[in-house]
Amino acid sequence: MTKEQLKQIKKEVEEFFEKTTFEVEVEVLPENEKTVPIRINAQDPQVLIGEGGQTLSEIQHLLKSILKKKIQEEFYINLDINGYKEKKEDYLREMVRSIADEVILTKRERELPPMPSYERRIVHMELSTREGVEAESVGEEPERRVVVRPKP
Repeated sequence: MTKEQLKQIKKEVEEFFEKTTFEVEVEVLPENEKTVPIRINAQDPQVLIGEGGQTLSEIQHLLKSILKKKIQEEFYINLDINGYKEKKEDYLREMVRSIADEVILTKRERELPPMPSYERRIVHMELSTREGVEAESVGEEPERRVVVRPKP
């Protein structure tokens, strides 16, 4: 992705938030494996993040649709507001390490609560290198969840 395209993304994101009347600071970072990280700092982040990050996810989807019309190159965006996703990922990694320890110790499986696909992916990636446990996604959206079990 060129510098001009990154500038265009920043401009479009700034215009989007201006129209919503939210005052935000926008930072567009260089792409990483076809994903463009977009960091937003907002005065009232809870409204933009929503319960469980649902509003954030919907804003990201909306922005992706807008940007897709402006930039023909294939890319993804990763929108984060006031570091919410980063903190959530850290929390998930820590939680799943603790659950893996418990599963290894008790030799009993644990079922995690339903979570969106990007969170399940974090769980699977965290456990992929962990000895003694395996993880599997089960169920149908929106109730899809991860089951952590001891490896036979």
